[in-house]
Amino acid sequence: MSKRLLYTSALTTALLLFNQTIYAANSKNLANLPEAVANNAATQIHVNDDEYLISFSGLAQGKTHHDVHNKVFVYQASKNVWKTAKPVPIKKPIDGLVGRLASVAAAIGPNAYVFGGYTVAADHSEVSVPDVYRFDVVNNQYTELAPMPVPVDDSVALSYQERYIYLISGWHNDGNVNLVQVYDTQTDTWQQASPFPGKPVFGQAGGIVGDTMVICDGVKVDYYPQKRRGFSAEPACYKGKINDKDLTKIHWTTLPHPTGTARYRMAAMGDEASNSIVFIGGSDNPYNYSGIGYNQVPSEPDGALWRYSLSSNTWQKSKTNTNTMDHRALLKFNNQFITIGGMGENQAVLNTINVYQSR
Repeated sequence: MSKRLLYTSALTTALLLFNQTIYAANSKNLANLPEAVANNAATQIHVNDDEYLISFSGLAQGKTHHDVHNKVFVYQASKNVWKTAKPVPIKKPIDGLVGRLASVAAAIGPNAYVFGGYTVAADHSEVSVPDVYRFDVVNNQYTELAPMPVPVDDSVALSYQERYIYLISGWHNDGNVNLVQVYDTQTDTWQQASPFPGKPVFGQAGGIVGDTMVICDGVKVDYYPQKRRGFSAEPACYKGKINDKDLTKIHWTTLPHPTGTARYRMAAMGDEASNSIVFIGGSDNPYNYSGIGYNQVPSEPDGALWRYSLSSNTWQKSKTNTNTMDHRALLKFNNQFITIGGMGENQAVLNTINVYQSR
């Protein structure tokens, strides 16, 4: 049975059909995506004196299993234009399914790396995909790489030393895992690092600056003696410092939570300019991929900005002018924090580059 399977009432079904209008986020002077997309992996690359923003796979605005796809959209900054690139391959389609949700992506040098995701069948069954691909944005080509030892989706991907990519916790087929899997882009090999110290989660967010990462929130699995398992938000933050002599050793410590209320599928990144980890958006009501909560209440996006300063070891909190959720990554473009697509008010799937300004 799907971890995100939601039995909707007539009211919920009506809400799903009603909320298809694309919400126009604050993206002045930036071209819109070819199509609205949420739950997409996103990253950016600087190559040949140009900046590229990339969206991999995700969910179209219909928000059903039919709308899960493997489309790729590439934004070229010098031309302020989006183009449709080759779709993300899949080595072994499961029941003919090629689209996937909750992939993650990271950039190393001139290449993007896209990891996993999960397929969604008509009966709502889901399978975590092990595939890893390197994407050459200039030549529009993929290279198949060593698969994840344990396929995960709804994870966090963090790049380190322009060579390694850490995948932290996430969901694997039947439950969350506490694994920290490390991919070496030079040798095409995997290692296991010190496990995530908190309750295993999916839909968490995090960033890294130098050798220090911060991971916050997500959804844990709850088990009961006499009824079916459930899912609930996990308000928890952890700081991990990578050992400078052994990249598989991470010294984990707990951090005070900035608010005490968890958010699901925030956008986050490490911001070297401010030596901080920045978290934006998400929702305080964990939800199925449709945007309807596991409690059958429609989820709404948040506009809060949390910034953890690695210099002062303190949280700074503010609000932004844009409320969004259902993100895989936060990016920085033209010195502004942005996301690509996602969901806005009323669970509407976005076709915009969303710009966040503190207020």
